Amino acid sequence: MSIHRTPLMDAEAVERAVARMAREVVERNGGVADLVLMGIHRRGTQIAARLADEIERAEGVDLPRGSIDITLYRDDLMAIGPRPVVGGTELPPDGIDDRTVVIVDDVQYTGRTVRAALNELMDWGRPARVLLCVLVDRGGRELPIQPDIVGRRVEVLDPEQSVEVRVPELDDRLGVDLVSTGPEAT
Repeated sequence: MSIHRTPLMDAEAVERAVARMAREVVERNGGVADLVLMGIHRRGTQIAARLADEIERAEGVDLPRGSIDITLYRDDLMAIGPRPVVGGTELPPDGIDDRTVVIVDDVQYTGRTVRAALNELMDWGRPARVLLCVLVDRGGRELPIQPDIVGRRVEVLDPEQSVEVRVPELDDRLGVDLVSTGPEAT
């Protein structure tokens, strides 16, 4: 089986998308008051950090942030093996109650990851509002969960293709690739 990568976004395109998304987050919230960013492990956490940095530069505010580990909330937990690696959900010091929580993920696909993140989030408190912000929306929903803020939309119809976000903290580079696998990938 061969693997072929087609670049969709280089580092500059990702940074431009993040800057635009950060402005949209602030606009949709009507400012930065009571705003919390929560990234979904793994790469959603790095995208959330970039959004927070961009908002902090523009607004001059240290934005509360945290991260969500959805491992125990997955509906396919039995399929991933007998010993899943569980990380920790980290909440901001003042929690999430009565705040606008922005869930950040790298790629939106079926909607199942976001459903699990919402379940995890609600176990920790009751936000006033929840927004979903994703770097890439690749289509293909199985659940009726749509992002509020999107960096880029890409329609991927081939089941042999996936969208991979790369972040320097984990992958040594920033970018987004369309990955094709199968005998015909070259």
